[in-house]
Amino acid sequence: MVDELLHLRVLSAIVGIPVIIVAAWYGSWVLWLLTFMFFFFAAREITVILKGLGLKPARWIIQIGGLITFAGAYLYNDETLGLAFVSLVIANLLMMALLYPRTMPVDIFGNLFAIFYLSNFIFFYLTRGLENGFVWILLLLSATWASDTFAYFVGRSIGRHKLAPVLSPKKTVEGAVGGLFGSALVSFLFVQWVPSLPLLPVLLLGVLIGIASLLGDLVESALKRQADIKDSGHMIPGHGGVLDRFDSLLFTAPLVYYSVKLFII
Repeated sequence: MVDELLHLRVLSAIVGIPVIIVAAWYGSWVLWLLTFMFFFFAAREITVILKGLGLKPARWIIQIGGLITFAGAYLYNDETLGLAFVSLVIANLLMMALLYPRTMPVDIFGNLFAIFYLSNFIFFYLTRGLENGFVWILLLLSATWASDTFAYFVGRSIGRHKLAPVLSPKKTVEGAVGGLFGSALVSFLFVQWVPSLPLLPVLLLGVLIGIASLLGDLVESALKRQADIKDSGHMIPGHGGVLDRFDSLLFTAPLVYYSVKLFII
């Protein structure tokens, strides 16, 4: 069963990675569309999770909220994100008041949580607009995937000490350390590939990507466990849903974007 699951994951990677890399290389509306598709399908999955938590989310509101955020980012980069989020908060609160008692405050909070959480996908697109954006996207993807891959194989081979036994029983301390090593190693290799990149900041960023990747995975595990759901969906063979495969990216993408924008370039 484990080998079959691994084969499905490898097959998904063979098909999916080239698509993502080509979209990242092209950038512009192609990358924007791919990123929004991540949001769109993840919104369907988060709706199921929120229902499992006893809420009554409105998927159409989540998806429209995401479209507003993504459209603003496409037109004005990150300049209108604050305005978009404030507008969405006000619109959802007004909807709560106008539709009360059919729509309760906790349902509105669920909608807003989903919009804000999944809108982190936009930073994958925004990173492409930075100086050397394609290189930073490659680093973001490679370090995130290396963290996940090293954590999986190290934890499977030598993992003995449980990292979060109640939340995610299969995760081990050894696997987490392996994930940090994997992301740091990829960052080091990137500096050798692009000598103009500063060594210490990129190495530190690699370690932070490893930490953020782990935290992103744990957050989704907490949501699914509370909702009593094993997988967020079944769209990606060997992984489950979009959230199952890209939960780490929701944490690592904004980390890379703001780290590079504010401290490196």
